[in-house]
Amino acid sequence: MYELKVESSFSAAHHLLNYNGECENQHGHNWKVEVFVKGTMLDKSNLLIDFKILKKELNSILKMLDHKDINTLAEFQDVSPSSEIISKFIYEKLKEKISSISKVSVWETEKACASYYED
Repeated sequence: MYELKVESSFSAAHHLLNYNGECENQHGHNWKVEVFVKGTMLDKSNLLIDFKILKKELNSILKMLDHKDINTLAEFQDVSPSSEIISKFIYEKLKEKISSISKVSVWETEKACASYYED
C-alpha cells in the first residue's frame, strides 16, 4: 500500500453555532490542510498520483474558502462550520475528482486538528 500527502492552507473567518464560549463569536484561523491518498497501483511512471494534480485539485477547493466568512457560504448555511465539518467538506469535494483520497486533516492551530475519512 502506498500513501501520499500534500499540504496547503487557507485563511478564513467562522463562528460556531450552538456553542457556548468564545468560538460562538466570529473569529479567524490560518488553517493548514493535509490531504492523504492511498492505493496499491502505480502508473507507468511509478506514481500513485502526480503531486501537481493533487495540489491543483485541493487548491481549487480551498479557493472557495480562502478569505471568506465560511458561515455565509451556501454549503455551510445553518451548519456550524467546525474543523470537523470543514475537513468532511474538503474530503467530499476532492473525492468527486480523486477517488483514492483517504483522509483530510484540517489544522486550526499547530497543535489542534480534525480529520475526516471513511471506514
